[in-house]
Amino acid sequence: MTKPKMHTPDLVAQNIEWVAARFPGCITESRSEKGEVVRAVDFDLLRQELSKEIVEGPQERYHLNWPGKREALLAANAPIAKTLRPCREESVDFDTTRNLFIEGDNLDALKLLQETYLNSIKMIYIDPPYNTGGDLVYHDDFAASHAEFLERSRQVDDLGTRLVANTDANGRFHSDWLSMMYPRLRLARALLRSDGIAFISIGDQELSGLRQLCGEVFGEGNFLGCVARVAKKTSNKGTHFAPSKDYVLAYARDVAAVLPFMDAVDEAYTAKFKDTDKRGQYATVGLYQAALDPMRGCSNQRYWIACPDGTFAIPPGDHFPERVQDASNRPPESRNDKVWRWSFQSYLQKKDLLVFKQTPRSPLVTPDGKPSQWNVYTKYYLADRLSDGVRPRDFLEDLTNDLGTAALKRHGLDDFFDFAKPPELIRRFAEWLSDDDGIVLDFFAGSATTAEAVFQLNAINGSRRWILVQLPEPTDGNAAAVQAGFKSLAEIARERVRRSGVAISKERLLTSPKLDLGFRVLKIDSSNMKDVYYRPDEASAELLGGHVDNIKEDRSDEDLLFQVLLDWGVDLSLPIKKETISGKPVYFVDENALAACFAAGIDEALVKALAARKPLRAVFRDAGYGGDDVKINVEQIFKQLSPGTEVKTL
Repeated sequence: MTKPKMHTPDLVAQNIEWVAARFPGCITESRSEKGEVVRAVDFDLLRQELSKEIVEGPQERYHLNWPGKREALLAANAPIAKTLRPCREESVDFDTTRNLFIEGDNLDALKLLQETYLNSIKMIYIDPPYNTGGDLVYHDDFAASHAEFLERSRQVDDLGTRLVANTDANGRFHSDWLSMMYPRLRLARALLRSDGIAFISIGDQELSGLRQLCGEVFGEGNFLGCVARVAKKTSNKGTHFAPSKDYVLAYARDVAAVLPFMDAVDEAYTAKFKDTDKRGQYATVGLYQAALDPMRGCSNQRYWIACPDGTFAIPPGDHFPERVQDASNRPPESRNDKVWRWSFQSYLQKKDLLVFKQTPRSPLVTPDGKPSQWNVYTKYYLADRLSDGVRPRDFLEDLTNDLGTAALKRHGLDDFFDFAKPPELIRRFAEWLSDDDGIVLDFFAGSATTAEAVFQLNAINGSRRWILVQLPEPTDGNAAAVQAGFKSLAEIARERVRRSGVAISKERLLTSPKLDLGFRVLKIDSSNMKDVYYRPDEASAELLGGHVDNIKEDRSDEDLLFQVLLDWGVDLSLPIKKETISGKPVYFVDENALAACFAAGIDEALVKALAARKPLRAVFRDAGYGGDDVKINVEQIFKQLSPGTEVKTL
């Protein structure tokens, strides 16, 4: 029976919960006046979240820290003035596909996706550099102020400065890796749905650091598990051990919203169900398990069970219930007093599921302390497993990297990537989520395994979408790739997606016209807008006399369209259709979600035709009006014919 609080609500606790929901990385532990460890707010980190400059002031507390952490947090929060430029010639089914291949720095990409895909991603899978001492990591220069960061972000970064070898001779070996991952994970978490899950592959080198980092970013309570995976079946490398495994950390956005994982029942598992009764096929599992800890909430799990020959049996121990005949129970008094899996109440309710087997090596004992001739098992049915699935193990033996190499070899691309993950691995994770139409994000795309995995799943069932991000890392050091004509790893990844789509089409014989095997290529670049757009106070006197053309000369109408989509937070994968109205090209996104015309010489006939279609949004180019009177007329026409339309001007 609970007692009444007899006090007003604890507003401090409520405020801490509010902060934890929005800034989980700012929650730490401290000691109360009574010396107890309590949940608290890291005010220094919270100040950093709300500041555009680096905040000083560390204090002793339990948390993960490293040189450069505050700068990395500043970089995560700093805005950028960049855009995504569409590339039709490298895309497949550009106008209709819902899949996105983004080429560029993944930190920039995650920032650009914030407005559009906030709380929208069902699953994230990434395979970042393991920090082995020879692999490349992103070199992020965080030594700038907020204003300097924004200024620099309008420029195209030199690709050669983005990737560096983080050798173990570097004094900041772990710190640089953590500084690379921290802002990316923070931004990625914001994209997840409430029931979204992130799967992150990692090796021994950074497992402990990544675990702490994810605990701060996602919250310790959202840790779902660490899956160990056999990566290589045979290896004789290494110093003291032959490395053959890696790990996958699984974190939820909100663990309370995530359903339990289930694996489908395969033939090998079905073979276990060898016995049959009137309900159907069943297998058995021992009611006594030696690994059960009797001192952990098991006070009603030690009792006598009557065997078929009239004797009684109980798990081994030093103390026994006195009344044998009524199967009474007694709390264990020491760890030697072992217990059943079922509580006494469950035993009374489900006795019909018990199976008794005679064995000379039973671990159970009789009332006189001698070994019992019986062991006790419980039934579980195949029908239940077929409908509910099986809880997956956190150890994967059958998804080794040679499957990833074989997948690339089928497409003639196995010479270009080392340690590529198998599509079957990402498929397994996606199947655990029991969601056949969510968005899957991979911002360390590498060989584009994630795209092929989603294609394969959708060919069976579903309409999942994917977003991949890959830096155009040069292939200078890969002779085979250079000889094949590939200039960057991003080019090879896109070719892998094309070839896997073709292969799946042939396997399906085009029996599923709804199967989306295309992708829309978008490349990160500097903003379409000239500097005068960001610093209008510096506009020259001659520009002030008329409408300023804020657009860079080398940018197309579609370039402008996608920057508008980003700015408005409109899904970048919506279908796009181009029409000619009053002699002007007009883009329509998802029919009437947005109408855009960037042509010069906009007239009243065009505006009335667009307003009559009542789009949710409409955008024009400032230099296309020809005068303030035309601009005013446009606003008035929409107010009269389509007052619900939001109108903007570039």
